Amino acid sequence: MKKKIILTVLAITVFGVFGYYYTWYGGARNVSAEEAAFTVSSKSIIAEFGSNIEKSNTKYLEKAIAIAGTVSKISPKQIIIDHTIVCDLKESNPSIKEGQLLTLKGRVVGYDDLMGELKLDQCSVVNND
Repeated sequence: MKKKIILTVLAITVFGVFGYYYTWYGGARNVSAEEAAFTVSSKSIIAEFGSNIEKSNTKYLEKAIAIAGTVSKISPKQIIIDHTIVCDLKESNPSIKEGQLLTLKGRVVGYDDLMGELKLDQCSVVNND
């Protein structure tokens, strides 16, 4: 009887530890290695979100997209394209300058309709024109 209880507790502990690590570390995406589901310009995607947020969320949310536009602001870990697309970078890229045409790939995490901004994370440079 003691042996069964000890084995049951041990099995539950092992499954719990594996479940914990899979939940926090096993499901991580590498967006830069994924194929972009859509390739769009910053102006066209903002117009799409502006006209129908629900439909656009269904189409783009949590998907990897490539987005082209002009860099309007840059900080070490964030690029803003055409004053409307906010991209959080995976790693900083000192070669990027304001006013530069750029294509970035990232995961769409949401649209802020109050500010009119689309948010992307895990962004990386696809094309540095």
